[in-house]
Amino acid sequence: MITLAIETSCDETSAAVLNDDKVLSNIISSQLFHSEYGGVVPEVASREHLKKITYITDEALKKASVNLRDVDLISATNEPGLIGALLVGLNFAKSLAVTLGKPFMNVNHIEAHLYSNFLEEQKAEFPFIGLIVSGGHTLLILVEDFFKQNVIGSTVDDAAGEAFDKTAKLLGLEYPGGVLIDKYADKGDSSFHKFPVARVKDGEFDFSFSGIKTSVLYFLKKIDFENNKNQKLLQDIAASFREAMVRDLFEKTFAAAEKYSVKNISVSGGVSANVELRRQFYAMKDKGYNIYFPRPVYSTDNAAMIGLVAYYKYKLSKDKSCFVNSSLKQPANPRLDWKVKS
Repeated sequence: MITLAIETSCDETSAAVLNDDKVLSNIISSQLFHSEYGGVVPEVASREHLKKITYITDEALKKASVNLRDVDLISATNEPGLIGALLVGLNFAKSLAVTLGKPFMNVNHIEAHLYSNFLEEQKAEFPFIGLIVSGGHTLLILVEDFFKQNVIGSTVDDAAGEAFDKTAKLLGLEYPGGVLIDKYADKGDSSFHKFPVARVKDGEFDFSFSGIKTSVLYFLKKIDFENNKNQKLLQDIAASFREAMVRDLFEKTFAAAEKYSVKNISVSGGVSANVELRRQFYAMKDKGYNIYFPRPVYSTDNAAMIGLVAYYKYKLSKDKSCFVNSSLKQPANPRLDWKVKS
């Protein structure tokens, strides 16, 4: 089955072509110019998607050596994300589906991150604990089988990636700052200062990262960072901040794994590219855990993970007729509420 997938949830315009679950092409255009504004400007992001979507899709088809009429299934991200950006990719993909008379499927962006490790040759085994860490989401999910999953923890305020970017801004680094903090932290002393991470009352596996950002702010004022700034100080603060963030993600993930007696851990989302996060998680292999990370190209927002989920859902669906709807008024799959825990 040939699947064409579109992803425009934030500031990456991406199109991918898959043959079953094998990626034939995955083209990503990142809107790096948002660094000028210190963050993503929704209206500007939407306009850039409009400019790029046709070209990126053509490139994906060309690289995959696939004709548009040979596509069997078309999919696109429908939530969550910037509404204007989402509408660009969603309406573009729906229009193609109607014009070509092909099945169409909505895909939840978070669910796509959850299964992005299945794009790799070595796929996570069920059951597994899925940790999703990105700019907009931090979630712990118990996954028993394909699409049989339960959110056991989520962030009550800032997501992990958001905390990295906001802290980077406090340190005078450009947006997006997570990668830069990782770079400086590699040369710093993580024991320089212990930043506290909040514990959420009545939320055993929930996360809260707004407090650590405030802690960094007051620490910088205390040491008069602006007037005493130097390379070594920047490196040590970055290392200390990263250590606190990774420690919280690490401890809650493996506490969940112990509680649910699960030995398989899958980590995905943009922050999963963090060097220290990978180092600490991979070190747990010596204690009998199976650890799975996607390659960096599949960690960030990309259409390949959208196409993969669409393919699996279509393949596992007993009633294919709900996807073949010329008016496309029916949702292709039920809305998933990732905030509800049971």
